[in-house]
Amino acid sequence: MKTLKALFLDELADIYDAERRTVKALPKMANAATCDKLKKVIQFHLKETEGHVTKLEQVFQLFDVKAKGKTCKATVGLLEEGDEIAMDFKGSPTINAALISAAQKVEHHEMASYGCLHEWAGLLGNKEAAGLLQEILDQEKAANESLTSLARASSNEEALDESNEERSVGTANKGLGNLRRSVRPVGIGRNRAGSILH
Repeated sequence: MKTLKALFLDELADIYDAERRTVKALPKMANAATCDKLKKVIQFHLKETEGHVTKLEQVFQLFDVKAKGKTCKATVGLLEEGDEIAMDFKGSPTINAALISAAQKVEHHEMASYGCLHEWAGLLGNKEAAGLLQEILDQEKAANESLTSLARASSNEEALDESNEERSVGTANKGLGNLRRSVRPVGIGRNRAGSILH
């Protein structure tokens, strides 16, 4: 029978892999961002994430286990989706809102993981490990809040403005198309004297 400790260590290996992958992915996200504030938020969280990797290694040590990652399929999928978003929206004002969305998906996954790990470490009687995991969880929550604030302050509005501009241009073009369809040269398609149609 699998124990809570076995579950804890399995999830710890999963999030360890996730954080190491995120360290590699965040510089790409920062480069894809066109908003300086978003770049700074991502770069700041990169330094925190590097610290998370170190703290997780300490948690492993506190359980007398060598730090080892287990492929985190959720993070692999979320980061691949982030890469696709960066390519699909490159050069568009919508890129920053798209990147924030991708980053927040990763943050929410990490917050759920750290919430469970923190509780389990406490139940397993390892207060020091629980404390380290709480520190990471608090930083993940703060990063998510920073992304939310930035999205509300500017990125979502920029994306909306672009959508409104496209809609306005589309409406104008549609109106021109209707105008073109409604105006016909005199005599064409009309059956009257002098018409070119018989």
